[in-house]
Amino acid sequence: MLTTSPQFKENASRAMADPGLQKALGTAKGAFLARRATAVAGLPEFEQLRDIGRDIKNHTLANLDFYLETYAANVERAGGVVHWCSTPDEARAAVLKICQDAGARTVTQGKSMISEELGINGHLETHGITPVETDLGEYIIQIRGETPSHIIAPAFHLNREDWEESFRAVHTDLPKDRIFHERRDLLTEARTRLRGKFLAADVGITGANFLIAETGSSVIVTNEGNGDLTQTLPRVHIALASIEKMVPTLEDATSLLRLLARSATGQDFSVYTTFSTGVRREGDLDGPEEYHVVLIDGGRSDMIGTEFQDMLRCIRCAACMNHCPVYGATGGHAYGWVYPGPMGAVLTPTLIGIDKSGHLPNASTFCGRCESVCPVKIPLPNLMRHWREREFERHLRPGAMRTNIGIWAWFAKRPAMYRLASRAATGVLGLLGRGRGAFKSLPLAASWTEGRDLPTPQAGGTFMAQYAQRQRDAGRRR
Repeated sequence: MLTTSPQFKENASRAMADPGLQKALGTAKGAFLARRATAVAGLPEFEQLRDIGRDIKNHTLANLDFYLETYAANVERAGGVVHWCSTPDEARAAVLKICQDAGARTVTQGKSMISEELGINGHLETHGITPVETDLGEYIIQIRGETPSHIIAPAFHLNREDWEESFRAVHTDLPKDRIFHERRDLLTEARTRLRGKFLAADVGITGANFLIAETGSSVIVTNEGNGDLTQTLPRVHIALASIEKMVPTLEDATSLLRLLARSATGQDFSVYTTFSTGVRREGDLDGPEEYHVVLIDGGRSDMIGTEFQDMLRCIRCAACMNHCPVYGATGGHAYGWVYPGPMGAVLTPTLIGIDKSGHLPNASTFCGRCESVCPVKIPLPNLMRHWREREFERHLRPGAMRTNIGIWAWFAKRPAMYRLASRAATGVLGLLGRGRGAFKSLPLAASWTEGRDLPTPQAGGTFMAQYAQRQRDAGRRR
C-alpha cells in the first residue's frame, strides 16, 4: 500500500474540502457513537470488563513466547501448519507458496487489516492469482481501486450514491431501472456477484480477531457471514495474524469478545463469531482439507519492553477513531497508510518509521476521548507524546519549531518569568486584535496560523489569571 503519511497536512486539507466525504463522515460517525453508548449503558460491569481485558492482554504479552509455542503445538495437533514470519516479505512469500502449491487461481478473502498491511492482494495479482474481497465494504473499495478508510467499516468514506455508481461501472449488465434504495439492496447485489466466487475459490484467506493458545483456534467476527464461507468452502484456509492477537484461553477470548462488539459496532455480539481449529475431521460436514496459520511479527516484538508495548493490547475495535475529532474531520485516507485515527498515530510510526509518519502523533487535540473509550485502556495520548519526544530527539521537526519550543521551555522552567511574559503577550495581542475575533496571520507564528486562526485574547487576562479568579469566586460563594 502506498504510504502518503508525510503528506498528512495536504491529505487533510483535501479531505475537509471534499463535500462527499464530509457528508459520509457526518452520517456514519454519529451512528457508531450512539450505538456504543447504548451498548455500554446496558452492561453495568463494562468498566470492570475493561480492566479484565487490559489484564488479559498484559499477561499474554508478558508471556508471549510461551503462548505462541503452545498455540503452534495445538494447531499442529489439529492437523494445521504454522508459518513463522519475521518480516512482511516472508509473510507474502508464505501466502504465495501455499496458494501456488494448491494450484489456486481464485482466492477469496475475509476482511483482514494485516492483509492490507502486507499488500497480499497486489502480491497475488502479480503472480497470476485473482484475490476477491468478500466483505461488503472491502468488495466495493476493491472494485473502486481504493484502500480502507476505517478498520471495521472500510467504506466509511462513501455514500450510497457512490456505491451505486461503482456497481453500475463494473456490473455492466445491471438494468438501468435498477434502484438501490438502501443498504439491503447493495448487499443483495454484492451477494449475487460473490456467490460464484465463494464456490470457485481454491483458497480462502481470513484475518483473526484472536488466536487461542489453549486450543490452537483462530477467531473471526463478521456481520455478513462472508468469513464463514471463506473459511469453510475452499480446500485450503489461511489465517493471517500478527503475534499480538494471541490470548491464553477460550474464557479469555470470550471476555474480550464481549468488549469488542460493544466498542466497535454497539452490538452485544457480532452476528457471526467463528472459531476455526485445524482441518476437516472425519465426520465433519464442511471445513478445509488444509489449514495454515501465517504468523507475522513485522516489528511487534521490537515494541515489547518499550514504552509502546501498551499498543499491542489493541483489539482493533476502532472506538478510538470513531470518537476522534481529527479522524471525524479528515477520514481515514488522510493518515496515509493502513491504520488511521489515534491507534494509527501510535502504531504506524512503529511499523514504517517516525521519519515517514511524524505528522500523525501531532494530529491530535489530546482531548483524551480515545483513551476514555478504549476497551483495553491503552493510554493513546501518552503514547503519542512519546512519539513526539522521539521526533524531537531525532531533530525531525523544523528548526523554527524546535527554537520556539526551546524558548517556551526556558520560560516554563521559570514560573515568575512565564507569568510575566504571558501577561505581556496577552496584553499586546489584545490591543492588536481589538475589533476582530481572530488573527489570520501573525509574525513568528506562521506555521500555526497557516492552518488555523488564533483567537484574540478576551478581557480577563491570561488563562492562569482567569482560573485563579474563578477559584476565588467559587470560594466566596461557598
